[in-house]
Amino acid sequence: MQGLDLKMTQTGAIGDIALMKIKGYLDTTTSSEVSAKLREIINNQSYRLIIDLGKVNYVSSAGWGVFVGEIRNIRENGGDLKIVQMTPDVYEVFEMLEFDKILDYYDTIEESITDFDLSAGIDITQSNQKNITNTSEFENDVETPLVKEVASKTVLSEKKSLKSKYAFKKPQVDEAKLPVAEKIKLIVIDNPNDGAIKIKKKLNTQRFGFEKVGILKVLELLKAYNLDSKEKRYRYYRSR
Repeated sequence: MQGLDLKMTQTGAIGDIALMKIKGYLDTTTSSEVSAKLREIINNQSYRLIIDLGKVNYVSSAGWGVFVGEIRNIRENGGDLKIVQMTPDVYEVFEMLEFDKILDYYDTIEESITDFDLSAGIDITQSNQKNITNTSEFENDVETPLVKEVASKTVLSEKKSLKSKYAFKKPQVDEAKLPVAEKIKLIVIDNPNDGAIKIKKKLNTQRFGFEKVGILKVLELLKAYNLDSKEKRYRYYRSR
């Protein structure tokens, strides 16, 4: 079984979030390396951590134990540890061992960073607006990637508002009684940014009758209805 590669970076609006990217297998043999690095981070009084498992093929119970064993200490110091980008196989074990009730998890690194920054009271919108103003002053209003991103979000928001204003009023239906596929479509229409893990979490809410669906089933349905990428979900969103 192959070893483990670890990469550490700092991220977040003020650079106070430790991002650990792991590649390989996380089991009894390799978990000690992750544990040592985690302890090093915590000993440096860094309590806001993101663990990227996007390139991890397998996590044993011993591997999960490394994160669960530190979570209480981290949270008691006002921080948190968030898991991101799990593969379907890794997520299945994560859910089976019920670590989803202990650790927060996200589809993307960006979502977890945003959650950290918002919980710290950082006004991300105001920060972006300030950057846009400074950029336009010194670059003769050249449209930068940041400007494009904010402009895109503004257009999306305005379009959603117009759709709400002029949309045909359909008869009220009990969303909790809809087929799973239709519930997923509603979630996509609400927010096409949501990936499989977030969709799965939203299905298991009161709105959708606490629908319990495995991550593999969600992925299967997304693929069946041509919604298995963010680009495809946005295309579907715009068509509604």
